[in-house]
Amino acid sequence: MKKIFLVFIALVCTSQMKAQTKDEKAVSDAVEKMRLAMISGDRAELENISSTNLSYGHSSGKIEDKAAFVESIASGKSDFVSIDLKNQSIQISGHTAIVRHELHAKTNDGGKPGEVHLGIMLVWQKFGKDWKLIGRQAFKLPQ
Repeated sequence: MKKIFLVFIALVCTSQMKAQTKDEKAVSDAVEKMRLAMISGDRAELENISSTNLSYGHSSGKIEDKAAFVESIASGKSDFVSIDLKNQSIQISGHTAIVRHELHAKTNDGGKPGEVHLGIMLVWQKFGKDWKLIGRQAFKLPQ
């Protein structure tokens, strides 16, 4: 009887956890590819994950298109030494996904070490089987 009760509790707990859908997993993987490309400065990967019509917003209010975003990272002008993403959520509606997370990074822009702590909203769109970044907006986190 005790074993049956424990199995029942395990099943209830397991059913309460939200399983990640196939699309949520694919979007999460795309976010990870973006994170790694931003650290490495891999121009080809940055171009591959970005939509032609990318709108990339910074917390300062500066807006970049795809070419400016890729060039800034690939050239090392914006140099990410490490990026940690926390408290990520993914919402999917049809072929569009909204990802929210906190970005905590160490930078080395212009040879000057620094840190950034920002809130980020990413908008991804599914093109065929691939998810491409079409929008990004950073904002300052409340202190």
